[in-house]
Amino acid sequence: MPTESGSCSAARQAKQKRKSHSLSIRRTNSSEQERTGLPRDMLEGQDSKLPSSVRSTLLELFGQIEREFENLYIENLELRREVETLNERLAAEGQAIDGAELSKGQLKTKASHSTSQLSQKLKTTYKASTSKIVSSFKTTTSRAVCQLVKEYIGHRDGIWDVSVARTQPVVLGTASADHTALLWSIETGRSLAKYTGHVGSVNSIKFHPSEQLALTASGDQTAHVWRYAVQLPAPQPAADSSQLCGEDEVECSDKDEPDADADASSDCPTIRAPLTSLKSHQGVVIAADWLVGGKQAVTASWDRTANLYDVETSELVHSLTGHDQELTHCCTHPTQRLVVTSSRDTTFRLWDFRDPSIHSVNVFQGHTDTVTSAVFTVGDNVVSGSDDRTVKVWDLKNMRSPIATIRTDSAINRINVCVGQKIIALPHDNRQVRLFDMSGVRLARLPRSSRQVSIRSTWSFDSRALGPSEQRGVSGSMDLMGVLWALHSPAP
Repeated sequence: MPTESGSCSAARQAKQKRKSHSLSIRRTNSSEQERTGLPRDMLEGQDSKLPSSVRSTLLELFGQIEREFENLYIENLELRREVETLNERLAAEGQAIDGAELSKGQLKTKASHSTSQLSQKLKTTYKASTSKIVSSFKTTTSRAVCQLVKEYIGHRDGIWDVSVARTQPVVLGTASADHTALLWSIETGRSLAKYTGHVGSVNSIKFHPSEQLALTASGDQTAHVWRYAVQLPAPQPAADSSQLCGEDEVECSDKDEPDADADASSDCPTIRAPLTSLKSHQGVVIAADWLVGGKQAVTASWDRTANLYDVETSELVHSLTGHDQELTHCCTHPTQRLVVTSSRDTTFRLWDFRDPSIHSVNVFQGHTDTVTSAVFTVGDNVVSGSDDRTVKVWDLKNMRSPIATIRTDSAINRINVCVGQKIIALPHDNRQVRLFDMSGVRLARLPRSSRQVSIRSTWSFDSRALGPSEQRGVSGSMDLMGVLWALHSPAP
């Protein structure tokens, strides 16, 4: 019994110290707020030789820093309360973390494990919070200017995926939760064809590398290959009222209501049946892609498997198993027989089919939450995005650690890479699309529409080169429409 009373006494003393320390932190924080608030008010009130735009930017950055540190302080208080709760619970069992000797090895192990977990959580919280502040001041080598070019209105539900054809005629494809896929003229915004062969949400669309074939994945547990034949209309003159947006976010004006173009998809030709239906999954097919050459296709499903098919015969060639949870995406290498799959199990896997007699697999555990997508670049890189709010660039020759890490403030959806200028597009859950280079430097942030009401967005680059300093891409989201953007990089 003396040991227990001594432990309780030590626990009470430690708790009183922590409370007094917490009070001192609160007093320090309030005094710091008073000290930082006064100069800011003085800065706003006094005359300055700085341009008004520069002053506004500085004040906005200081405000962001203040908010980030306030959030960090609140999170630290919550973690302190968790530490105190843990100490009280262990003290009630006869042992306290602070000041008392732990006589029982089992309790000592438990306490050590609990404190190590809390320590790791504190480090993770601090790192995640401060990284957002550091990223605000990261040097940008160049700033792309974003110009809204065209809107594509015709779907009756959210757009899950957008893709641009790699062969002539170059068309835009959109996959929607309204059970359809639409093909569009990029220049005029007119819908050219509608595919209605699925009975579930169309989750992805990919174009054949050399033929007028499209591959769609659906919630009806199938993937369809279907042929299209479209004729591009004459391009219309560009509108004068373009909207230019730099790296800083600007709200773009929206139309009050969709006009007659919203029903344009009802006038275009309808494709009702596929050439080939790829069946064997027992769950939602969330993504599909063509292997190099276009004779085989790979699908990813919520049944935790990815399947490799022979497109001509519809036969299942390989069933790729190993993921512990639902798959979220799959992607193929543009020039080699490589496939990368991502999953909710926080991993992504690299499958090698270059040797016809055997296929190998490598597992990569570089994220702490769902890996929403992983894609190849033309070179030897893989880019992975996750719900842990990070994007990582990997070298295929050495996948032990990423060569670049991008930390953001929101979960990442399906990422896309511009092969020409090595630009990474990051669609976020907060309706933003940010553009980075391969080294992790932010180039631009697309403005988000005030009419958008949901959180999911996606992106695809236009494969046609418009010049050394210009690139185009299409964004799609749950606001039922796609948007074409032109990205102008300043001359070096």
